[in-house]
Amino acid sequence: MSLRAVARKDFNDSIRSGAFLATTLLFVFVSGFWAAIQHVPQMYSDSGVPTSTLALLNSMGQPMAFFVPMLGLGISYAAIAGERDSGSVRLLLGLPNSRRDVVLGKFIGRCAVLSIAILSGYLLVAVFALATYESFAAVKFVLYTLLTVFYGAVYVAIGIGFSSVMRTQQTAFIGAAALYVLFQLGWNVVTAVLQTVTVGYTPPDSGAPPWLIVVYALNPTAAVDYATRAVIPAFDELMSYPVSASFYPPKWAGFAILAAWIVLSLGFGYNRFQSADIL
Repeated sequence: MSLRAVARKDFNDSIRSGAFLATTLLFVFVSGFWAAIQHVPQMYSDSGVPTSTLALLNSMGQPMAFFVPMLGLGISYAAIAGERDSGSVRLLLGLPNSRRDVVLGKFIGRCAVLSIAILSGYLLVAVFALATYESFAAVKFVLYTLLTVFYGAVYVAIGIGFSSVMRTQQTAFIGAAALYVLFQLGWNVVTAVLQTVTVGYTPPDSGAPPWLIVVYALNPTAAVDYATRAVIPAFDELMSYPVSASFYPPKWAGFAILAAWIVLSLGFGYNRFQSADIL
């Protein structure tokens, strides 16, 4: 087997997961719902709210921020830990596969699976928008879709990197759940506490120190916001920056942060898997 073979096998195994199928269907449903409610205001003759692609994408940020990390971590937390727990990792490494092939192959295979889930949800959204909206900005929608896939790949990489440390699937699941809470809630809590400690509950007019904004931006969820503003500048009018406005990281930094999460997570995972005594 090779990197390509590992990726193909991992894709086939992951795509048949019942939990993945259920979560994907929920993501498709929620995505379609958010697309539909953009059309609701037009049902009222006195409404001045437009059904624009920009407003649609702004609403899509909710299911993206909530479900994409869940999908990414959900399909990757057991990528290596599950193999070690069941003992199948011995068979996998008994074939002519390097440990690098295993780590990268699982990353590629599960990114492909996640891409199918995201594209399924966004395809429904695009069909609804084309059928009901007066205009549809296809380029913006495609860019946002590709950015969502990239964002999902970050969480797949984080999940695989974490999975390489865990010895059992159960502990990997608990750890993945903790990571989800950290990125969705805990990071903002830590940032808020640091802000309160350093500049007080209400920041001065000059804003918080730049390092605090950098800490905020290092969260993948915050980084994807910056990246979104880079590819779709009009989002600046809809998306707010942190309350401390003394320093704004350049918008392209969002891509650098997301890429760094992928590289560092996979590098960490490979390093731990390479040194693990599992045979």
